Amino acid sequence: MYSRKSWGGSIEPFILVKFLPDHTEDDSDPITSLIIFEWQDEELIGRMPPGGQSYRDIETICSADTVAKGLCEEKDIGAFILAPNATDSAKNPIYNEAIHLKDPKAINYPIRRTGYYCVSTFAFSNHEYDAVVEFRNAYGELPAAQIAKLPFYGGLTIVYAVLGAFWAFLYVQNRSDILPVQNYITATIIFLIVEQLMTWGFYDYQNRHGNNAVNKVLMVIVSILNAARNSLSFFLLLIVCMGYGVVKPSLGRTMIYVRILAAAHFIFGVIYAVASMAVTPESVGPLVLFVILPLAGTLTAFYVWTLSSLNITIKDLVQRRQKTKAMMYKKLSWCLLGSILVIFAFFFVNSFAFAGSSEADFIPKHWQTRWFVLDGWLNLVYLFDIAFIAYLWRPTANNRRFAMSDELAQEDDGFEINDIDDAFSDDEEAARKDQERAASPTGGASTSLTDAMDSSRRQPSPGPAAQNSSKDAPLPPRPRESLDGETIFAVGDDGIEWSDGEEESGDERKKLTGK
Repeated sequence: MYSRKSWGGSIEPFILVKFLPDHTEDDSDPITSLIIFEWQDEELIGRMPPGGQSYRDIETICSADTVAKGLCEEKDIGAFILAPNATDSAKNPIYNEAIHLKDPKAINYPIRRTGYYCVSTFAFSNHEYDAVVEFRNAYGELPAAQIAKLPFYGGLTIVYAVLGAFWAFLYVQNRSDILPVQNYITATIIFLIVEQLMTWGFYDYQNRHGNNAVNKVLMVIVSILNAARNSLSFFLLLIVCMGYGVVKPSLGRTMIYVRILAAAHFIFGVIYAVASMAVTPESVGPLVLFVILPLAGTLTAFYVWTLSSLNITIKDLVQRRQKTKAMMYKKLSWCLLGSILVIFAFFFVNSFAFAGSSEADFIPKHWQTRWFVLDGWLNLVYLFDIAFIAYLWRPTANNRRFAMSDELAQEDDGFEINDIDDAFSDDEEAARKDQERAASPTGGASTSLTDAMDSSRRQPSPGPAAQNSSKDAPLPPRPRESLDGETIFAVGDDGIEWSDGEEESGDERKKLTGK
């Protein structure tokens, strides 16, 4: 239970206990013991009788025998026995009374402080009875252990909406240069916004109206959307790891198999979600394996296929010396590896905490954080992964050029020095031959055929405008469009080069350079 100060609300929180009247025809007046307390005060209930040695010897109900032993007073017969200092030592008020079932009254226990409150009854007269207990928080109908999910999913909805706004801005800005894989990412982000909004709406409706028929319908819808989110996420991750859109323009028939696996995972996920709501843990039998095993099979297939595809893609890019693309997929592999390590570390740490789940004080100590252990942190890991993938594959101005081109394979840090050395060698050779031509008797007219061929190999053929200029005037370098610094998809000045031996048609070069 939360105090009104903790979460706010229109009413003061309370615990209401109502015993149903006893309608037996005799004149007996059965008595039921009732106590309401906060868990931290549990040690104040009961007393050790004289000569008692173990916990089992503690007396908890006031009777004629305990009155004779001096553990309680005669006016308290039928109630619980409290420690002598219970009133002063209790952190919260303890309600303790013997209820007469002939004409029982409703008991309203106000909640002043946040805590784990307990209601305990005992049939003092060894008589059957019925009672109704209502735990009412100030904020609404949601259980106190789940109220934190309401702002959590509301915050996730806002975060996904902000992520979607940035993605939409880049998408519209570069709509003429969008890759197919970015369309799948767009659909995934839109779906996540809707799914998180529906999840928040489900908890908000339950908090306002309780667990009625409409709330159960919303629960089914949210379960289906959650299964669809898992399937869509695994599908997106798999095609990204296969290099779709960046390494391969199309996956061919493989895309059909990936879609079939995603559809199968979605169907099995819906079946599992419905079964988990319809079947209680006490009624689970061997047939539950037919629900769990298919889902586990498709999940394993996604994991194995995704990791294998990612390794193959990175290996292929490294062998072809496509450093920029290889670095993108290496960053993705680091992201996935980091997520797996975080998940395992979280489970490892919490395994020690859950090792004491059989102890009586486990739930009272962890009821406020149990929702985050079971559900919250997985959503945060998922948010980080989808945001990281969206950042790596964000729409930019040169997506298609990056996807359709390959970097010129060359050695690291060596080509620039070699190019400079070659340039100096060519200049020295040209100067030497000019001197030889000047020193010859014919004044340079007897240039050898070999020298002419060397000169023609070293210098490009001048255009019409350059033929009237000086022979020794250097030609200006051909301008190239700089793409450096725009995006991880963009290639630098040396990202796309044409080797001396390659001949590209004008149309093909226009497709790749946009000129």
